[in-house]
Amino acid sequence: MTELAVRVVNREHYRRLEHMYLAAPINAFYSPGIWISHGEAQITILVKPEFFHAAAAVHGSVYFKLLDDAAFFAVNSLIADYFALTASFTTYLLRPISEGTMKATGKVVYAGTRSFIAESVVVGGDGKEIARGSGNFVMSKIKLTADVGYCV
Repeated sequence: MTELAVRVVNREHYRRLEHMYLAAPINAFYSPGIWISHGEAQITILVKPEFFHAAAAVHGSVYFKLLDDAAFFAVNSLIADYFALTASFTTYLLRPISEGTMKATGKVVYAGTRSFIAESVVVGGDGKEIARGSGNFVMSKIKLTADVGYCV
């Protein structure tokens, strides 16, 4: 990472971000697991038939959600007081999946003062890569507070 503008590197911050993620209403549908560390995040979900498109495999929107969320939380692990938001994200779907687990790992590859680049990869339960992506993230004016679920 270059030009690293890190404001925090503590486990309490990571646990609060994890809590915030799991408390988001959309995640009641996905039932994910999450683990955050300095500049990295992992998200795991169990594949459910509710995620399928008409050809009985996971819809691309689920791949995107995992890729974006893993990269997003990898970036936000480096920032103590404000959200960094996704400005753009490119997704590559490599192969279908219809059972097992999906695990996304996101890593920050560039950290500037107000902009960040993170990459993420999704693997199936067999460890084979099924998707990858990269995104540009920017600092917002949205403060991390209890109002947005940032609490323990």
